[in-house]
Amino acid sequence: MLQTRVIPPAENAYQYPLLIKSLLLSGVRYERNREIVYRDKVRYTYPTLIERVARLANVLSAAGVKAGDTVGVMDWDSHRYLECMFAIPMLGAVLQTINIRLSPEQITYTMNHAGAKFVLCNSEFIPVFNGIAAHLHSVQKTILLTDGEEKTADLFNLVGEYESLLAAASPCYDFQDFDENSVATTFYTSGTTGNPKGVYFTHRQLVLHTLAVSTTLGSLDGNRIMGNSDVYMPITPMFHVHAWGMPFAATMLGLKQVYPGRYDPEFLVELWKKEKVTFSHCVPTILQMVLNAKAAQGVDFKGWKLIIGGSALNRSLFLNAKERGMHLTTAYGMSETGPIISGAYLNDGDLAGTEDQRTASLLKAGVPVPLVQARIIDAEGKSLPHDGHAQGELVLRAPWLTMAYFNEPEKSAELWEGGWLHTGDVAAIGTGGAIEIRDRIKDVIKTGGEWISSLELEDLISRHPAVREVAVVGIPDERWGETPFALVVLRDGESLDAASLQMHMLPFVDQGRINKWGIPRSIALVSEIPKTSVGKLDKKVIRLQIAQWQTEGSSVISSL
Repeated sequence: MLQTRVIPPAENAYQYPLLIKSLLLSGVRYERNREIVYRDKVRYTYPTLIERVARLANVLSAAGVKAGDTVGVMDWDSHRYLECMFAIPMLGAVLQTINIRLSPEQITYTMNHAGAKFVLCNSEFIPVFNGIAAHLHSVQKTILLTDGEEKTADLFNLVGEYESLLAAASPCYDFQDFDENSVATTFYTSGTTGNPKGVYFTHRQLVLHTLAVSTTLGSLDGNRIMGNSDVYMPITPMFHVHAWGMPFAATMLGLKQVYPGRYDPEFLVELWKKEKVTFSHCVPTILQMVLNAKAAQGVDFKGWKLIIGGSALNRSLFLNAKERGMHLTTAYGMSETGPIISGAYLNDGDLAGTEDQRTASLLKAGVPVPLVQARIIDAEGKSLPHDGHAQGELVLRAPWLTMAYFNEPEKSAELWEGGWLHTGDVAAIGTGGAIEIRDRIKDVIKTGGEWISSLELEDLISRHPAVREVAVVGIPDERWGETPFALVVLRDGESLDAASLQMHMLPFVDQGRINKWGIPRSIALVSEIPKTSVGKLDKKVIRLQIAQWQTEGSSVISSL
């Protein structure tokens, strides 16, 4: 490291720490009367939010929460979750956002591994919590979260019901300063193999991530998508990477915020109408569910801007949403990255180009947001050119990337091999810096000595008018090593077989988009494609299903 000149500060100079409390106190300065809304049940303004955060801090302190303790939350997206996202870290404690869609065994593992001492539990999850309580090693007390009138529950060492406790607590709390490198949050990846891995983020990291996200979404004219006059509604669970960090940004800027609770597509559409939502984010599967909802039929969604991430957005879904009035854009990130790393951006060349060129840019992972460094490397760790053609593993540096997997030194060393965070994604980077994710390394189809992108095949297959949803995986093949296999969900009243799909794909072979070995020779028509707990395609389960169908000679498979 360079030996630079460092001048000591004045004796009385204040060393300002980057703490989450600074984000909370900013929004009220701009729009005191903007609302925080929970379903059709609760609404209040920003001064009340600040007051409720203080009340919650007093409740937690009285229950015994101390700096450094881990406090778990089991809830749907709510105003309560927002309050926890601030109050718990502002005490110096660590917020564990518990993925309630994991199996009971995995939830038990994550809570024990994180050392959760206190748990705030929605009444809906009492059966799950009680079922695992005997196996939890560190939990000392619980607080009940409820939308109804019940104030008590058969819950381990129950302190009380959330609203009753807040009502009796003081609306003032003197939040102290502390080291900005203190851990603020932790959660666990929903990996498809082995136990979930714990990632964690400090106050400094989350503040910097919030500033970068706000700058990217609101200051870049090539794809400006969020300002503080927008009405924000997350459709990404708050237990999943802090709902992509957007609640922190929305609070800092003073947006009206709408929290929908459990995701029901029909209710989401009604809430969108009622609250005049203009900005959201979700994975492609949730977007598809919203568009297919009965309440959405015939609705013009003009004015609704959505960031799509978590998995690839195919052109067919993009165009369908656009026809319905939505403005879609993409972003890229992962649990380990906090998550936002890059976002779609239309530069001057894109804006002067054709509609098809603009669509192609909006479907890419986009340009790295401020403070992010990205490069691609080969199997030996050597950098590859950023020419839009060379492809290799995407590796990253940014000030908010998780520094390690919690208590997993070997996996942490693999994650940060060579001083760069390894994403496990195959990507190309263009001359202008735009990232294009080609596939997960583990999902690339290796056939006949070539690598074929399952994401590319999914995009091309999705353009068939009969296809509503598709997933492509590689399956073992004695001759070629692997061969593509497609799972397809059809639109109502449509039909498709392997021969018809081949006819659809041949023009893309002629165009040079894929080679002929990239056309799936077998497909399965299904009513639903397996997903992970956060709505991504679960390709591990898909491969197991295909193997079982092949063994059984299932009629769901159509082959050439």
